[in-house]
Amino acid sequence: MGIYLNPGNEGFRTSLRSKIYVDKTELIAYTNDVFDTEQKFICVSRPRRFGKTMAAKMLTAYYSCGCDSREIFQGLEITKHPSFDQHLNQYNVIFLNIQDFLSMASGDVSNAIALLQKRVLRELRKSYPDFIEPEEVWLTNAFSDIASSTGKGFIFIVDEWDCIFREKKDNLDAQKDYLDFLRALWKDKPYVNLVYMTGILPVKKYGTHSALNMFDEFSMIDAEPLTSYTGFTEAETKALYEKYNMDFQDAKRWYDGYRFAGDLHIYNPKSVVDSLRRKHFSSYWTQTETYEALRIYIDMNFDGLKDAIVLMLGGGRCEIDTSSFTNDMTTFQVKDDVLTLLIHLGYLAYDAKRSEVFIPNEEIRSEFVRSIRVSDWQEVMKSINASKALLEATLNGDTDTVAAGLDSVHMDTTSILSYNNENSLSCVISLAYYSARNYYYLKRELPAGKGFADMVFTPRSNSPDKPAMIVELKWDHSAQGAIQQIKEKQYVKALEGYSGTVFLIGINYNKDTKHHECLIEKIEISSS
Repeated sequence: MGIYLNPGNEGFRTSLRSKIYVDKTELIAYTNDVFDTEQKFICVSRPRRFGKTMAAKMLTAYYSCGCDSREIFQGLEITKHPSFDQHLNQYNVIFLNIQDFLSMASGDVSNAIALLQKRVLRELRKSYPDFIEPEEVWLTNAFSDIASSTGKGFIFIVDEWDCIFREKKDNLDAQKDYLDFLRALWKDKPYVNLVYMTGILPVKKYGTHSALNMFDEFSMIDAEPLTSYTGFTEAETKALYEKYNMDFQDAKRWYDGYRFAGDLHIYNPKSVVDSLRRKHFSSYWTQTETYEALRIYIDMNFDGLKDAIVLMLGGGRCEIDTSSFTNDMTTFQVKDDVLTLLIHLGYLAYDAKRSEVFIPNEEIRSEFVRSIRVSDWQEVMKSINASKALLEATLNGDTDTVAAGLDSVHMDTTSILSYNNENSLSCVISLAYYSARNYYYLKRELPAGKGFADMVFTPRSNSPDKPAMIVELKWDHSAQGAIQQIKEKQYVKALEGYSGTVFLIGINYNKDTKHHECLIEKIEISSS
């Protein structure tokens, strides 16, 4: 076993020895199905700490010859697949972490490529001394000679494939040289049985074509049919929290939100595992990178970008066209390019069915707030900072103070967020009640009774003394009409299983006076 050629199964053993392990071995069934076919080129892009390296080590352990991995896969899902025995430990595997080579070359891309060739060639010569000429310096020739002499091709597993695009954002010549090297290494080469590469970004585009256009790409935009391997599924996550006796509803609030086809919910593995280990919900994933990384992008002065961020902070969604994104971190033409990058980085979630983007969960929302706190977004932070007082006024039934507080939030955000319908009103109200998230689960457009309740606040387990709240919003009608709609359409049915006090809150914005009005009624309900 070597470092790059058939490195064995110890990396995957480490994952299996971990206290919390979620079985993702069925991914191997897919790679077996596309093995040595036209679909053998796989690029999987996900945010950092979403299990990319674990999957790469799993595939290495499964395919590498020179070791016996049968025992470590026993009891795992892949053993039920008919192809398990056919491919187990049968092939030469080349495992490459591009970040390692870039670091060893002190960030010089040309030297990193040269170092990669030199070190892999050295291992190939040790294992196949009779098939490589002493003066050979090109990997492609070495792979061709070995494959033609042994009748056995190679599987390439590449981790951090895109680090050059992330760390050398502005060096376009180096990026192109790197892509040309990979294309020469793999494209139309008979010694290639499978290529599985992982990173954060999809394959870089140049003009209308990609230098690596033979790859199938599975990203945060479209991961089908590999969506269940993108992170932890809801079923997997729920089972973990039940096993560790932790509140799954709090877990959903903190880490849910990444959505894929078929309404599949995906959770961030890093955050889930750390919250289970520490028995506490917090922002674990975002702590692995400073807020400046997000701030760089949300401060870009593209028309409509700031509006979109504020809208999403308030729980709204934005339509987006992801097609113009060129898969790098510097080429931005419109705000949608920035938003698309944030999807790939994990800071935003994408609804492909509606072509909409949104902030997925509390962990990411908190990171946005941290980022704008140090930016010149004083009007937004003023509203967020005032939200605690607004909640207190609401719980005290002080409708005049609530109306005045909403007027203030409206004035603070008017220069950013257009305010011309109930959807805009809903986003502003969500922003105004930002601090309520510390005590409540907030749901918008919740099916209830004979319609959809605009906003429903249900007390979290840490705040059993708080009343539930149902908010109905009106645009240029009346707050009394909002209260009446809550009653007539029986929105209290959204609180199934809840007993206690409920505040019915009607809010109306008068477009002539440009002021809000608020009415609050208090009722008692029983879960029976």
